[in-house]
Amino acid sequence: MHIYVIGTGPGNPALLTVDAKRAIEASTLLVGDKRMLEPFEGTGKELIRTYRRDEICRLASSRTETDGPMAVLVSGDVGFFSLAALLKDIPGCTVTRLAGISSLVYFAAALETSWNDVFIVSRHGRKEPLIPAVRQHAKVFVLTGGSESPASLCRSLCDAGLGAVRVAIGCNLSYDDEVILRGTAADFTERGDDALAVMMIENDDARLWQRPVHGLPDEAFLRGKAPMTKQEIRSVALSKLAPAADAVVYDIGAGTGSCTVELALQAPFGRVYAFEMNADAMAVLKQNIAHFDLANVTVVAGDAKERLKDIETPPDYAFIGGTKGRLAAILDELYGKNEACAIVVTAITIETLAALTAYYGSRRDYDLDITQVSTARSQKVGASHLMMAQNPIYIVTIVRKDETR
Repeated sequence: MHIYVIGTGPGNPALLTVDAKRAIEASTLLVGDKRMLEPFEGTGKELIRTYRRDEICRLASSRTETDGPMAVLVSGDVGFFSLAALLKDIPGCTVTRLAGISSLVYFAAALETSWNDVFIVSRHGRKEPLIPAVRQHAKVFVLTGGSESPASLCRSLCDAGLGAVRVAIGCNLSYDDEVILRGTAADFTERGDDALAVMMIENDDARLWQRPVHGLPDEAFLRGKAPMTKQEIRSVALSKLAPAADAVVYDIGAGTGSCTVELALQAPFGRVYAFEMNADAMAVLKQNIAHFDLANVTVVAGDAKERLKDIETPPDYAFIGGTKGRLAAILDELYGKNEACAIVVTAITIETLAALTAYYGSRRDYDLDITQVSTARSQKVGASHLMMAQNPIYIVTIVRKDETR
C-alpha cells in the first residue's frame, strides 16, 4: 500500500508543488483536516477528515493495492512542525513524503527578508519560551495558535519591557483575505484574536545570553535581599550536575532563582521543580522565572522536607542549595522517589559537609566527589584594583555507582 504524505504549503492550492499535484491526482483517498480537504471537494475523490495517527493507520490497513494510493495532506512543509513526523513508519505501507512551502518561507518572502538567520519559536500547542528568544536573537519567527494569539504575545513582550521591538504579523497567508501588518509590539496589544497567524519579531538590541558553558552573568537576573548563587559557583556546580535536555530536576532551596533559571534552560524539554520557603526570595524567584519566560518551571512553596511528598514526578537530578538543617530527611525523600537520582549539593559550612559525609558513610552504593571552589572578584579602589575574596564553597557531587555519567 502506497501512502503519500504531502505538504500542502500555507493553504492556497496554487502553491502546491508539481509533485504534490501529481500525487493527489493519483490518490483515490485524501485524508486531512477540514482546511486541507476543502479545495478537493467535488473532485470525486473520497475525503476523510482526520489528523489522528491511529485513524490514519487504521484506514491504511483497511485498503488494498487495488484501492489505489492514499494521500495524507498536512499543512506547510512535512519537516516543519508537521503531523508528518508521526507518519514515518506505517505498518505494511510505503510512505513517500513530499515537501511543501512552510509558513516561515512564505512569510519571509512576503516580508522580503531572509530566513536562514531566524530563531524559531512555536506557541501552537506548545509553550516554548518567547521572551528570552527575543532578548537573545535579532530575528524571531513565531507560530501562534489558540490562546497564544499575536495580541497576547505582544502583551507579554510589552510586560517584559520589549514593547518597542518591531513586529510583523501574517494572517491567512496565501488566501484571498491575507493580511500582513507591521509595527511594534505595543501597536498590536489590543488586536483581536487571529487564527492562522504567524509573527516575525526583530530586536536590534538582542544580546546572546546562553553559551556553551554554564554560568549566566549575575546581572542577567533580578536581585532581592536573599543571597544568590554567584556566577562562578553556578558554572562549576551545574557543570557537575549536567542535566539532560528532557530531565526532571528538583532545585531545593531555590532562593531568588539563578540556579532554577539555568537548570530550566539546560532542560528545555524537561521540568524543574523549585522548592523555596522564604517569602521574599520566592517573590524574586517568580519574577526571574517570568523575566526569562520559562514555561518548564513549577514553584513549590514551603519546607522541602514536607513538600517533596506532594510531587508525584520523581527527579532525575537534584540540586541542593539550602536545607535548613534537614539535609538527611531531604536526601531520604529524594532517594525514596528515585534511588538513581544524581545530586549536587553546595555547602558553605564545615557542618554541612560533615553531615553529607556522615550520611553517605553507610551508603556504599554511592560515590562522592568533593570540590572546594575559592574565588575572588576585583574591586577598584582609587587607581588600583583589589581582589576581594568570596566565601569558599564546597561542591559535592553524588552519583550511584552503577550509573554512567
